[in-house]
Amino acid sequence: MKMTEPTDENKQILKENEEKHKAPNTNGKPVVHIYHSHSYEAFKSLSKDGTYNSSNPETNIIAIGDLLKRDLEERGIGVSHDTSNIGEKLKSKNWGTGKAYIAARENVIDAISNNKSIQYLIDMHRDSQPKKVTTIEINGKQYGRLFLVVGKEHPGYEKNLVLAESMHNKINEKYPDLCRGVIIKDKNEGNGVYNQDLSNKSLLIEMGGIDNNLQELINTSEAFAEVFSEMYWENEKVNTVN
Repeated sequence: MKMTEPTDENKQILKENEEKHKAPNTNGKPVVHIYHSHSYEAFKSLSKDGTYNSSNPETNIIAIGDLLKRDLEERGIGVSHDTSNIGEKLKSKNWGTGKAYIAARENVIDAISNNKSIQYLIDMHRDSQPKKVTTIEINGKQYGRLFLVVGKEHPGYEKNLVLAESMHNKINEKYPDLCRGVIIKDKNEGNGVYNQDLSNKSLLIEMGGIDNNLQELINTSEAFAEVFSEMYWENEKVNTVN
């Protein structure tokens, strides 16, 4: 049987159709920056000795940041991930943990200065609540629950609040009660700023708690990435049209 070539016109139609259905991506540019002000927050089930404070990036929140980075990148979103040991940085400066956000801030400023494409800042933490509070079953799968923190002690915090509330609503629309809520904090309830003055697209996420296992956290990371990416690409469409 003779091998025939498609017409030039058909080649063009096929090419345009392929481009039309190709998954969107940020062309390798990081538009999300993940970091961990409390990088030492760990999960009992991830370490052999059951500790929930660790400098090991395989057992602390950094490992979950790696999961989210992968899950977002699989959806075409470029991500930079700061895996710095903030505990070690605090120690080198002779600072207590109360200055963790200041220590992390230096790194975030460097990141956004060196990558002008970064739009979203995600500070990932884990909660200290017990498993009964931080775990939920949805359609037969176990998840580590989320909640979002917004600092109000800086001008324009309302934009971060709108983002957090939008994420909360969109997550719970797809995964009922996965997100426990949005908490607004002032300086009397914590840091009050949480470096969210550096971008009006800042999120502070508590992902799971000390008792959640790896599979539960994997499930949560995938769910969050799914919802976040849908929101991101929808906003990109709107911005392109405008």
